[in-house]
Amino acid sequence: MLRGLTTITYFADDVAAARDWYAEVLGAEAYFAREVEGTLAYAEFRIGDYQHELGIIDRRFASVARTEEPTGAVAYWAVDDVAATYERLLALGAVGHDEPTERGPGFVTATVVDPFGNLLGVMENAHYDEVLDSLR
Repeated sequence: MLRGLTTITYFADDVAAARDWYAEVLGAEAYFAREVEGTLAYAEFRIGDYQHELGIIDRRFASVARTEEPTGAVAYWAVDDVAATYERLLALGAVGHDEPTERGPGFVTATVVDPFGNLLGVMENAHYDEVLDSLR
């Protein structure tokens, strides 16, 4: 049975550059790193209300060949303001993929492609807020 999100993993050809970009986006440094053959191969952040893990892994370890177009599932990270977050991500070098869109009352999503070719989703989610409020 699924119990919850543990780690979202993004791939990059240059893990150090991706680590630095995400450190800027998140306002936090990676708490874990691993080298393989003298090169940074993995970096991991703990972020957000539940300290979810965001990992950056060297693309050479990907089990699926890279395509030119971003593909795959989109993980949406909870944010307070999708429009402002979307604009900040664009200013930091991401490329717009799906502009901020209201999906219904209390639900707004947007997606960008990070500078390393990964889909990064952000979302205002009323259900997330309700769960968080119930834990306080």
